[in-house]
Amino acid sequence: MKTPKKIPYGISNYESLRTENYVYVDKTRFIEQIENEPTKYHFLIRPRKFGKSLFLSTLRHYYDVCSADKFDVLFGDLYIGKNPTPKRNSLFIMKFSFSGLDTSSVEKFQVSFTGAIRGSIQSFLTEHRFIIKDYEALKKEAWTINNVRDYIEFAFDIIESFGTKAYIIIDEYDHFANDLIAQGTNLSLEQYKQLIWANGVVRDFYETLKDNTETVIDKIFITGVTPIMLDDVTSGFNISNNLSVDVRYNEMLGFTEEEVEFLIDECGIDREKIVHNIKFLYNGYLFNIDGENKVYNSAMILFFLYKVLIAGEKAEIIDDNLKTDYGRIRNLITQFENKSVLKELSNNVEIQASIIKKFSILHLHEHKNFLSLLFYMGMVTISKNETTGIASLKIPNYTVKTNYWEYIERFINEEIPANTRLPYHPVKFYEFLGKLALEHNPRPFLDFINGNFVDILSNRDLIKFNEKDIKILMMTLIFQSDFYLPISEFETSGGYCDIYLQRRNSLYPKIETDWVWEIKYIKQSDSENEQLIAEKKMEAITQLQRYKNSTVFKDRTDVRFLAVVFIGKKEYFVEEVICET
Repeated sequence: MKTPKKIPYGISNYESLRTENYVYVDKTRFIEQIENEPTKYHFLIRPRKFGKSLFLSTLRHYYDVCSADKFDVLFGDLYIGKNPTPKRNSLFIMKFSFSGLDTSSVEKFQVSFTGAIRGSIQSFLTEHRFIIKDYEALKKEAWTINNVRDYIEFAFDIIESFGTKAYIIIDEYDHFANDLIAQGTNLSLEQYKQLIWANGVVRDFYETLKDNTETVIDKIFITGVTPIMLDDVTSGFNISNNLSVDVRYNEMLGFTEEEVEFLIDECGIDREKIVHNIKFLYNGYLFNIDGENKVYNSAMILFFLYKVLIAGEKAEIIDDNLKTDYGRIRNLITQFENKSVLKELSNNVEIQASIIKKFSILHLHEHKNFLSLLFYMGMVTISKNETTGIASLKIPNYTVKTNYWEYIERFINEEIPANTRLPYHPVKFYEFLGKLALEHNPRPFLDFINGNFVDILSNRDLIKFNEKDIKILMMTLIFQSDFYLPISEFETSGGYCDIYLQRRNSLYPKIETDWVWEIKYIKQSDSENEQLIAEKKMEAITQLQRYKNSTVFKDRTDVRFLAVVFIGKKEYFVEEVICET
């Protein structure tokens, strides 16, 4: 029996992964593919936590002259080890990363950016100290340099002295730009213009690289999350080989279903302990309409598998560390008035749109660019209509959808005047949901929804409140309790039910039933229309009867069906439906 491999959750150092008994999904065929590209400068955008840093570390260990003696250990059993390319371990790797820079002012950013360049050059010297003659003297000399261009030229002179060339790796090239954009102020826009468009340290950095592409630089590989800076920082580069939406690189990062099965086998995970539908939770990303396989966000699925090993069937399903930063998204959406887009998407609406490969910061407000920004950030993905072949955008999976619920709930709460907002008591709220889960009594929870949200918000023109908003709020709150996995627009042969509450009996075995809810809403202006109220009630009951008789629920005795009709600001009708067979 083979020894199970460790799960590489949070591991981005390739050498550590390969020498410390972690499982590795072989992506090295893409090294060969990239090297065979006709252009030298490559650019790849992927959402956060998609394995970019690990792939860059893989490139570093494959190409760097300092890793030549480790080649068999690190690559021997992999595709690239069996099919090595001409440039293996023949270049000096120089890596730059631009996360964590100070963007509070132009002056502080310039100091921070220059410090990042200095740090990268010092790391370059340290990593190559065993082959660089006079390493100690050169390291001291580097500290006497005080500008970006001279730092880089200093390192290039060292590389040229060996008669070889450099492979430049730039990670998170756009991190500081995204920070500025998310601030959403005229000041931040002006800062961006000064730092990127004017003759500042950022432009100086990229111009220095450009000036050396015909001499010491052999290749450049740039990664990030958005294409906002692509035009600005790559002027003068032959950067036409943007791999981000190239069908050939659809599966380069992330894991296919087959690769997830490989992970499970190699790590010795008991499949019986995986009680959740991991495809529903984590799969769904497609980066080209003609991509052969959808892929999982690697960090999401590795977190889950790691938790399965620790907690078995009681594993957590969502890592809070992987959630896209709410403040950044909120500012982008507020700034460009695209809240309606998130509401549409959160209700399982697919939005027809094409992906824009690059766009300026000045045009982020445009609908097509904003949707493309959501795509690059991993908030939507490409969906292909199998009948028409037309592409649209949709939320990739359940885990990402929970982000939308939180955004929308916070938007709504932020729009309620503080002096009219009802107090929220978490302990009391859990008591309400406990009555739903353990006593089959939905009324305390519905009273909470009606009193805390509907009563305040139903006639606010700004929010344009409707049953979809109520549904999103319900799902957001129920999800936070861990009693259920709330699923919107759950598909049955009888149609799509508004909310399906799938109990998490691995965590709470005393919960005996799932719920299917059909939600209706009648505006305050129609709250006296008895005929309309009666029609809405009957509509909900009829729909529930269809769901009960569908192939999904027909033979199940552990599901309860509930019709809920909110009427104006003060009332709601609720009835548990005993469906006819």
